Amino acid sequence: MATGLLDDYGFGNSFCELFGKGRPPESHVGVIDRLRRLKAPALRRRANAVERELFNLGITFTVYSDKNAIDRILPFDVVPRLLSPADWETINKGVIQRVTAMNLFLGDIYNKKSIIKDKIIPKDLVVGNENYREVMQGFTPSHGTYIHICGTDIVRDHEGEFRVLEDNGRTPSGVSYVIENRQLMLRAFPDLIQNVALKPVDEYGIRLRGALQALASDAIPDPRVVVLSPGVFNSAYFEHVFLAREMGVPLVEGRDLVVENDRVSMRTTAGLKPVDVIYRRIDDEFLDPEAFNPDSLLGVPGLVAAYRKGNVHLANAIGTGVADDKAVYAYMPRIIRYYLDEEPIIQNVETHICREPDALKYTLANVKNLVVKPVGESGGYGITIGPKATAEELRACRKLLRENPANYISQPVVSLSVSPTLIDDKLEPRHVDLRPFAVTGKDTWVLPGGLTRVALKRGSLIVNSSQGGGTKDTWVLE
Repeated sequence: MATGLLDDYGFGNSFCELFGKGRPPESHVGVIDRLRRLKAPALRRRANAVERELFNLGITFTVYSDKNAIDRILPFDVVPRLLSPADWETINKGVIQRVTAMNLFLGDIYNKKSIIKDKIIPKDLVVGNENYREVMQGFTPSHGTYIHICGTDIVRDHEGEFRVLEDNGRTPSGVSYVIENRQLMLRAFPDLIQNVALKPVDEYGIRLRGALQALASDAIPDPRVVVLSPGVFNSAYFEHVFLAREMGVPLVEGRDLVVENDRVSMRTTAGLKPVDVIYRRIDDEFLDPEAFNPDSLLGVPGLVAAYRKGNVHLANAIGTGVADDKAVYAYMPRIIRYYLDEEPIIQNVETHICREPDALKYTLANVKNLVVKPVGESGGYGITIGPKATAEELRACRKLLRENPANYISQPVVSLSVSPTLIDDKLEPRHVDLRPFAVTGKDTWVLPGGLTRVALKRGSLIVNSSQGGGTKDTWVLE
């Protein structure tokens, strides 16, 4: 006889996103009652149907390291992750605070450098950062906004406290899955979602287009926005197509744009058309072969000169990578206090900067109990999780730390919160994180919820899709 979906679900000592520490938030009770009435075999059949729909829609990502299966369906778990109104208020305010401070920090380091002069952050960590761009020195973009689209990775510890794990202020990806996940749930589980008071996610495209158009001069009545993509072989190409469609703007590649007299135009069948704002999904070094990598075929020659003269606007700005560097991350609480005179609403995870002798010594002595991360990697690559590493892996980690300590930070292992996840025909706890997306033009708006990533492997703390993770729909309850 089939049992109720939650009858055998247990989450041990972890903080559960559905049940808390055992007593769920009042806002969760109605959804929990609906989940209890579902049967696991029926849920599995519907989950299989969702997987087929993902394949038919072409919602994929690319794994460059796997020669046998480059394009994959992003695994989607059909049990939603819930956030109470109080949870969301904390996240929303915390993300806005953080993005505000990051933009002020970038404006300062490319102009007055007051934070360096006041010895809040070491000069070489900023000016010597591989993401620091001299071409931005003395230049301030429209509204003083450098990071127009930001993805802030947030985790929850075993006590249920939110912590910022890292910032993504260059070209953060994943927002397309937030919106598609909601559409999948609406189609596949109308009985679960019907009459539940949820904050909507479908206005992201309109909000993003409005923020980008606000960067252009008021003298331009209808600024032309384009999405600049590296092309079909990029891992996030699906998202580039999706965002262009959501905003109702052209998707272009570098070869579709031309710069003449420091002004950018787009090639069309009707001739050249002026471009006012570029939402670029190309990294700095490939953006303009005249300013950066001369061998790049992805960018647009002369784009940086046009940008500096104010004839075109870029989102995100060039050189934002300094603010989301993993070593600079450790200074974010001080950066928030320096520019805003406020305490961080969401604290960092405790971080040791291995370029500092005491931190390196501590990390080497305690590597088996820490998570060691390279500051220049993303996607979960290069991470050593001490408690799960072999003796050989720990030796290799220590060797890398001694050879290049400036490339690493270390953090304690955070016991990430869990969320019930459909594994085979039953629910099991799996670790999750959250990436809310903030859109900043003249002010900042945060998409309700964000991308919940789930580590599908039992016991795994790595949620990245490239490392075997999946996603969930994130429900912000009203």
